[in-house]
Amino acid sequence: MTIARAAISVSFPARFMLAAAMNPCPCGFFGDPTRECHCSPPQIQRYVSKISGPLLDRIDIHIEVPAVKYKELRGDSPVESSAEVRERALRARAIQLQRFATEKSIYANAQMSPKLLRKYCGISAEGEKLLENAILRLGLSARAHDRILKVSRTIADLDASPGIEPRHLSEAIQYRTLDRTYWA
Repeated sequence: MTIARAAISVSFPARFMLAAAMNPCPCGFFGDPTRECHCSPPQIQRYVSKISGPLLDRIDIHIEVPAVKYKELRGDSPVESSAEVRERALRARAIQLQRFATEKSIYANAQMSPKLLRKYCGISAEGEKLLENAILRLGLSARAHDRILKVSRTIADLDASPGIEPRHLSEAIQYRTLDRTYWA
């Protein structure tokens, strides 16, 4: 059985969300520490290029999801429960509903226009340097820039932080895995 190594999520205007998964290569084992990938670099590039860069650019979050090790499955280390995650998500959602109460047809960070991004996604000088470095180093588009700011704002909301901190930006940049891995 192959393990999905990338999860993809994109928000649509009418309260819909797309979640998708793909293998990192045709055999499914590229980058797996326990199994050998038998695909050539051109095969991997051909496989990954089936998702166009412009389409990928419109996806808010894409991350690698490695296989879970047996000890982690059976271990008894403390984890955040689903109820706790749900509660934190509901609090973040309430923050967003309050933030956009005076905005017409806007209820979530994902729907912010460029004007609203400037209004609600201010970042510090340190954050500006971090974001600029990421955009230049990874060759990200203006659309990716906006997605990073929206995701950063959501991460800050989940953290109950009134402003976007550099750590929120850093986490959002990390969620652009496919930009870094295949298109950068």
